[in-house]
Amino acid sequence: MALQPWRTGHVIRVENETKDTKRFWIQVPELSSFDFAPGQFVTLDLPIHEKPNKRWRSYSIASWPDGSNVFELVIVLDRKGAGTHYLFDTVGVGSELTFRGPQGVFTLREPLEKEIFFICTGTGIAPFRSMIHHVKNQAIPHKGITLIFGSRTQDTLLYYTEMKELQATMPGFRYEPVLSREQWEGRNGYVHPVYEELCAAKQPAAFYLCGWKGMIDEAKERILALGYEKKDIHVELYG
Repeated sequence: MALQPWRTGHVIRVENETKDTKRFWIQVPELSSFDFAPGQFVTLDLPIHEKPNKRWRSYSIASWPDGSNVFELVIVLDRKGAGTHYLFDTVGVGSELTFRGPQGVFTLREPLEKEIFFICTGTGIAPFRSMIHHVKNQAIPHKGITLIFGSRTQDTLLYYTEMKELQATMPGFRYEPVLSREQWEGRNGYVHPVYEELCAAKQPAAFYLCGWKGMIDEAKERILALGYEKKDIHVELYG
């Protein structure tokens, strides 16, 4: 895959999604259409260090291909990180961002011949949001898609209302949010018992994992213990 050139993006909209998560809409004026595969990411070159490799921060694209030259990123504030502090404190509507992309191979393997389980925590939901909307918009045949999203409290559930609405309007899509630090009417605990319960019948399935290394490592072990194979597991690691 050819490496994409560095481009200039214009920030045209910024919204707070939670108290420490922001959504950024970035337009690419030099392109009439910013084309990418759902699940891919972009790399930002932020003016936070003299060395290039200490300036680069990669984020999955949270929007889906729609023929426009605008894409969305959802970014959580890392209180120890210079990159997100720059984005949160300095970048606003009208700002320019240097970026490269799209990049990455964490994409859907079509045709979708197995039941799909998207398992994520935090902003790991971004590539799955892109994939789910793409499947819906393109009416791609599938055997069922389940999004298992782990978060600490209800006010940190990214895109909660949107996912509930998708579950109500998209045939074969199931949304399973799980909270680890707050009791509520939904599931409590962690993501792992959810897919273990839903895959108790050992049906043909593909697992897509996105998030921090600890969650991914445990999920891989548990999925293999269920009797699935390594080729059934696809990973995008954060951090």
